[in-house]
Amino acid sequence: MQRHQAPFRADVVGSFLRPDAIKQARQQFAQGDITAQQLRSVEDEAIRQVVEQQCACGLHVVTDGEFRRAWWHFDFFDGLEGVERYDADKGIQFNGVQTKAHGVRVIDKLRFGNHPMLADFRYLKSISGNAQPKMTIPSPSVLHFRGGRKDIDATVYPHLDAYFDDLATTWRDAIHAFYAAGCRYLQLDDTVWAYLCSDDQRRQIRERGDDPDALARIYARVINQALEGKPEDLTVGLHVCRGNFRSTWISEGGYEPVAEVLFGSVNVDAFFLEYDNDRSGDFAPLRFVRPGKQQVVLGLITTKNGELENPEGIKARIQEAAKFVDINQICLSPQCGFASTEEGNTLTPAQQWDKVRLVTQIAEQVW
Repeated sequence: MQRHQAPFRADVVGSFLRPDAIKQARQQFAQGDITAQQLRSVEDEAIRQVVEQQCACGLHVVTDGEFRRAWWHFDFFDGLEGVERYDADKGIQFNGVQTKAHGVRVIDKLRFGNHPMLADFRYLKSISGNAQPKMTIPSPSVLHFRGGRKDIDATVYPHLDAYFDDLATTWRDAIHAFYAAGCRYLQLDDTVWAYLCSDDQRRQIRERGDDPDALARIYARVINQALEGKPEDLTVGLHVCRGNFRSTWISEGGYEPVAEVLFGSVNVDAFFLEYDNDRSGDFAPLRFVRPGKQQVVLGLITTKNGELENPEGIKARIQEAAKFVDINQICLSPQCGFASTEEGNTLTPAQQWDKVRLVTQIAEQVW
């Protein structure tokens, strides 16, 4: 059974490798050689091309490749009221490599105002043709988790209950603002649920004074509050990510520690789940996905390298997952974006598009 609505049987997580034209234009802009408008014109053309390429691969969903962003999350946080980016002592530690050293802190009351990414979405919608344009933004959990209490001004939020309420309201306002801009497919990108699956990360969470299981319940509540009043014709997905920077990763461990809370209580329409390697665990946690309620988009095609998966092996894994959740609730996608940051993963553009075509071909055969 094909799906003619989001999420689609063949879907994508969001980001694509930045073309040379954008890399050059960003460098020229940083040096003061071109204006912000000239940079935006280069981005517009590159986004038009990446939309065409997605459609040429057989997708019914398109993103802007996150081409206007340097980071999957910081650029969105920059546009929120009450949030400030700062230079951190060190970057985010991945497996063998660190990102640039940035952090964000909450210095005033959180609010979603006239966010620049609303215009970014409107442009994507204007060029998507018959395809469904999808907007990707970080999940509210990510804003809290990275710094925790220390990055929230205690004079603004002496009690975190008020902070979490404002966090939910900010994202609820964002959801409705993107809807008003014409968005009918929105994805929340969330690394925190994967951290809560990792023994090592759970240890670090406890060392900083937090209870990982309590955080899971808080984040579920915040996301559900943000989804209150969601329009019926808006699909909201949640992508659970184990880290994706220059083909490296942060967390490992199956979904079992969070499965009951995440799949059993978070009211999104779809879960985008990374299942491209042994670090992701088995499919047993999918037994908590509510029957007939939500779609599970299996990220079985890796974006970490250019080696093309065996289609028969992927089909066998879909059948394995179907032992725990109805196959009509399953879709297929790459495990993550191809460039969660502007640096991108270590594969070529040609390999990237081969992966996307593989997703659409397998989905056509299975469903």
